[in-house]
Amino acid sequence: MKILLGMSAAALLLCGTAACADQVHATMNTLTTTGIGAEAGSIKAKDTKEGLELHVQLKGLTPGEHGIHLHQNPSCDATVKDGQPVPGGGAGGHFDPLNTTHHEGPAGNGHQGDLPFITADANGNVNAKIVAPHLKEASLLGRSFVVHAGGDNYSDTPKPLGGGGARVLCGVISSK
Repeated sequence: MKILLGMSAAALLLCGTAACADQVHATMNTLTTTGIGAEAGSIKAKDTKEGLELHVQLKGLTPGEHGIHLHQNPSCDATVKDGQPVPGGGAGGHFDPLNTTHHEGPAGNGHQGDLPFITADANGNVNAKIVAPHLKEASLLGRSFVVHAGGDNYSDTPKPLGGGGARVLCGVISSK
């Protein structure tokens, strides 16, 4: 009986820690003109004193820099715009709860969905931790992460939204 009570007390103590907390994450998939493709990795999130830390593990990207953003909608479905398919268009625009309508990067005063860019190695893999100072885990649920084909200059010029180009990976954020 004492052993059982001791085990129950230990389990209660552990559940007060991160060991029993739901982990906010997204399984990332490739995007096609018809919808969602193969699994390409994951992004896991946790709150820290510096902001939201994202552990990004991806594969299958072209080597080099890639823009990554938090998008408004929990969808990675393809949509149609002006008669043309838009891979990942269902994710909507960048998360912008303050309606700033501009792009200034993760430390700026623009979209809160602006995240630090990631860099794929020569094999197309990413294993990085990035910090989004304006976000918390609670901001993520009901949204999606999108990775773009190119880098991000954290500006709306010369091309809008950092100039990252096409959406190539997407993942709907959930907790488990």
